[in-house]
Amino acid sequence: MKIKYSPLVLAVLTAISTHAMAAEKQIQKDESDLEKIVITASPLKRTVLESSTPVSILSGEELDQHQAATLGETLKNVPGVHSSYFGPVASSPIIRGLDGPRIKVVQNGLGASDASRVGPDHQVSTETSTATQIEVLRGPATLLYGSGAIGGVVNVVDNRLPIERQQGITGEVFAQYDNVADSKTTSTDLNAGTGDFAVHIDAYNRNTGDYKIPVPADINEHGGSTKLSNSAIDAHGYNLGAGWITDDTRVAFAYGSMDSEYGLPGEDGVIIKLKQDRYQGVVDWNNLDGFIKSVHWQNAYTDYQHSEIEGTEIGTTFKNESIESRLWAEHSAVYGWHGIMGLHYNKSDFEAIGEEAFTPPTKTDSLAAFLMEEKQTGALLWQLGTRVEQLTHKVNNQFFDELSNDNSISFADEDYTAVSGSAGVVWSINDKHSLAFNYAYSQRAPSASEIYAYGPHIGSGTYEVGGAFDVVNNSDGTYSVAQVAQSMDKEVSNNLDATYRYNADSWNASISIFQNQIDDYIYEDFSNLVLSDGEFITSQAYDQLQDTGAASDEETDGLPVVNFAQGDAKLYGFEAQVDWHLNEQWRLDVFSDYTRAKLDKGGNVPRIPPLRVGSSIHYEYGNWHTEVEVTRNSKQDKIAANETTTDGYTMLSAAANYYLDLGNVDMTLYLKADNLTDQEARVHSSYLKDEAPLPGRSFSIGVRARF
Repeated sequence: MKIKYSPLVLAVLTAISTHAMAAEKQIQKDESDLEKIVITASPLKRTVLESSTPVSILSGEELDQHQAATLGETLKNVPGVHSSYFGPVASSPIIRGLDGPRIKVVQNGLGASDASRVGPDHQVSTETSTATQIEVLRGPATLLYGSGAIGGVVNVVDNRLPIERQQGITGEVFAQYDNVADSKTTSTDLNAGTGDFAVHIDAYNRNTGDYKIPVPADINEHGGSTKLSNSAIDAHGYNLGAGWITDDTRVAFAYGSMDSEYGLPGEDGVIIKLKQDRYQGVVDWNNLDGFIKSVHWQNAYTDYQHSEIEGTEIGTTFKNESIESRLWAEHSAVYGWHGIMGLHYNKSDFEAIGEEAFTPPTKTDSLAAFLMEEKQTGALLWQLGTRVEQLTHKVNNQFFDELSNDNSISFADEDYTAVSGSAGVVWSINDKHSLAFNYAYSQRAPSASEIYAYGPHIGSGTYEVGGAFDVVNNSDGTYSVAQVAQSMDKEVSNNLDATYRYNADSWNASISIFQNQIDDYIYEDFSNLVLSDGEFITSQAYDQLQDTGAASDEETDGLPVVNFAQGDAKLYGFEAQVDWHLNEQWRLDVFSDYTRAKLDKGGNVPRIPPLRVGSSIHYEYGNWHTEVEVTRNSKQDKIAANETTTDGYTMLSAAANYYLDLGNVDMTLYLKADNLTDQEARVHSSYLKDEAPLPGRSFSIGVRARF
């Protein structure tokens, strides 16, 4: 029998049972992070308390404590954020039930430009071990980042672009071992400078085996291996940067390289080999005279590719070459309003090559103009913004030649104009209480894969048919795919946020509620058809073929056919986090989040995370910091067609840090334990929930030195 823990009860009992351990020496808490940490994803240099939209920031010790191999796993306990969990590498953040092309992942403010927005089996090409800060903007962030940020933004910040003066040498060295997968991770971060010049170098290496699981991987198995086959990782990378910094001008440039080889879990799983080269630069002109106070220019060029290898054969190669540039200027106040205005250009050349390519080569260009303003009137901080974006998809029609003998499938360029706007206010009631309200109107152009997909997507275990096609039931009882006359419509989001914040010496709290009405929401509509020997047949007919042994053994046989469809949807929910400093040694944290997502025509949006409640108790004594954390994920039974329910689970973890002051070196030694009860846990938002449970009980030991 599995024991279910009440998060709050366990945390309180832990506090009571160990309260007598309090000692004289304490580690003093700094000022509230809410007051001092600047959101770098906002060009208006706002803090969390000054934002009318909900924002979470991981930095410092909190980031160190939650750092994982993937971005999704690093952020999975941030309120409102879950992980797609496609194995230990390809795990992307899900914000308020939205992911994929609705969530923008950026590196130092510009897009990661990988293939992770196309499929859940593709790695996010950012590295958490060298990050200094990770920012999560919940809700639409389209004003600065474009229509791909209709659900939110995750900004991974590191030191690769030296834009602050640096005297001497500073840095960090990190090493960790984890027994659940025989995992070894190391990273180094060095910064040096003299006068107006600064340089940076960082590097990381990660190597793991297949990870241990509490039960056999397949939910229908009752015996077999308790290691998840094909879940090993071998990854490394580095970044080099240089900067010139004066009182009025900052110029920085960086080059980064990433190589990764990882498995997609399964007995006959695919190995992915990934390579990315990225060049990024920034130029800032500050302290200008006149109406324009400062000008800022960000640029990035990214060359990305990965190959999906089956045995010794390359099945599919994905390539994405992109250029992104954002130019904006800060202006002086006009009738009390100050802000920025700018242009944003993005060009990507995406290509999938191979027998199992499911989306055609597509070139996407976008150009946008944006304006963001704010004004303080007494206790009220008003925030307004707007953006107009022109986006064009240019598809290579040769991809469809093999699908239609008469070349009847052909597409002209798809043009979309996306308009977004927002209005918000932050009311500072007093020095402790504040309220924030925000309304955002956002439009999102469909991604190329949502429009043109046509083929087996082994990663998601489906045969995808884009919104430009319809699956037709022919008069002879067969099924075929036909091009539809009308293009897919833009998604239109009307999002409302309300946030209460409390910030005092011993209490910090943030509670947000939201409602997001999305018209023409794009989703995968599961049909009653599967692929069999290159043809579409009903799932019942396929079951009969299997029963009689007549089904073929093709890898793609049995894949369910999904058609990208559109329908109005409503998402609503809440996020809450409360931190209580009982005294100078003890702190109790409690958090919860919930998202409900329904289609207006009836039914539920697929893969929505369930209600979650968690708590942690922290104790500081002398050079020690200890923590016990418990999180309860509820059962998810509000499911879409052809989904199955997912059982709830409780995860218990603990950590102990010991701090050493070695003169010019601050060292942290730590021990962490995750899933202490060896709980079987399957993530409802994962395509692999029935094949890939979360890792079993694990212990990790590590050291981090800063100098």
